[in-house]
Amino acid sequence: QDEAGIPGILVGVSVDGKEVWSEGLGYADVENRVVCKPETIMRIASISKCLTMMAVAKLWEEGKLDLDAPVQKYVPEFPEKVYEGEKVAITTRLLVSHLSGIRHYEKDVTKVKEEKEKANRAFKLTKPYQDEERNGKEGKGIEKTDSVKPRKEHGSEVKSRNSKPGRRDKEFEQEEYYLKEKFESVIDSLKIFKNDPLFFKPGSQFLYSTYGFTLLSAVVERVSGRKFTDYMLNMFRDLDMLSTVLDDNEAMIYNRARCYVYNKKGRLVNAPYVDNSYKWAGGGFLSSVGDLLKFGNALLYSYQAGQFKNTSGKLLPGYLRPDTVAMMWTPVPKTEVSWDRDGKYAMAWAVVEKNQQYGCCRQQRHYASHTGGAVGASSVLLILPEELDSEAIDTGLEAPPRGVIVSIICNMQSVSLNSTALKIAREFDKEKRAQYI
Repeated sequence: QDEAGIPGILVGVSVDGKEVWSEGLGYADVENRVVCKPETIMRIASISKCLTMMAVAKLWEEGKLDLDAPVQKYVPEFPEKVYEGEKVAITTRLLVSHLSGIRHYEKDVTKVKEEKEKANRAFKLTKPYQDEERNGKEGKGIEKTDSVKPRKEHGSEVKSRNSKPGRRDKEFEQEEYYLKEKFESVIDSLKIFKNDPLFFKPGSQFLYSTYGFTLLSAVVERVSGRKFTDYMLNMFRDLDMLSTVLDDNEAMIYNRARCYVYNKKGRLVNAPYVDNSYKWAGGGFLSSVGDLLKFGNALLYSYQAGQFKNTSGKLLPGYLRPDTVAMMWTPVPKTEVSWDRDGKYAMAWAVVEKNQQYGCCRQQRHYASHTGGAVGASSVLLILPEELDSEAIDTGLEAPPRGVIVSIICNMQSVSLNSTALKIAREFDKEKRAQYI
């Protein structure tokens, strides 16, 4: 909070399905001296993509949605696309992994390619020093997945580490972050980008795209037969996420925090007015850390439920099937993750897989996470599943969910939170193991 100059920050931790820490630090409203508390609600930015993916997965399980059908099957308003003279197909599966070729906020493909090349060069330059540092520090098998990152990050994962308070990150110079138009339907919001050319052939490259999720919301709406926002709010009720709502400027939302940025002079100011109705699915929800923990536990429970054999039928089914969550958390080829270079993007989640190349050296621990960056807000949700012991599973003495979940939200943009969440998760995991021993 001090390093990034954040007015208010919320943190929540869950261990084995139980919320063990939830706290607000600083101010939800600086002008009126309203302090942050666990119930405070903030913009969760791109964690909204994880919520939308839950809806997609549910509809797929119910047999209503074909992940590999062209999106025009459900949304004929989205025009068929041609790339370099060849007719191409965009599917739901490509949308959820950012492989569709649909642009993000930057409209100039040349600028996007230049930034990608710069990021790759920066990563290659820092990697030898990063590896040397790890070899020197990690000879005792200490887990470490934080890597040196290039300066340029994805739109929803911009980093404060590379920008001082008072300097606006380049990402937030894109005009479309500041749209003020209120869209009455997700179909209507497609007009922003639907006629723009694709940046590459679908499936060939990775480009993080919030607009891809706007198209995804139209697919959910048509497949479910319900207005997208109604379908999502009903899902939140099923998940007991009663504080998770639309980022609607007109609605009276109790405990909603204000959003802040630093101006060019380095002074704290109120964030500009924006209307996020054009991107409900990709960055348009508000929530509390407690609700995000519930969401994480619903996923973790679903993921692990099939592994516990001897529970005499006492376990209720998860919201999703275990194999569905496993599919969502399976890294997809050709993808990348800006907030942890050890990871790959999966289906609306970033995933770091368990890995150890050399004995008594660096270990990677399996975890899933997503970060978010919006005007005046940053966020992260991280799920660290327990490495289940076969004996504990077979005896039936334990039940899911087993693992640590961390959620952090703050009312300041361009703040890097993933590495902090991972450190917190490891500390609670270490404490849990120490108690077990």
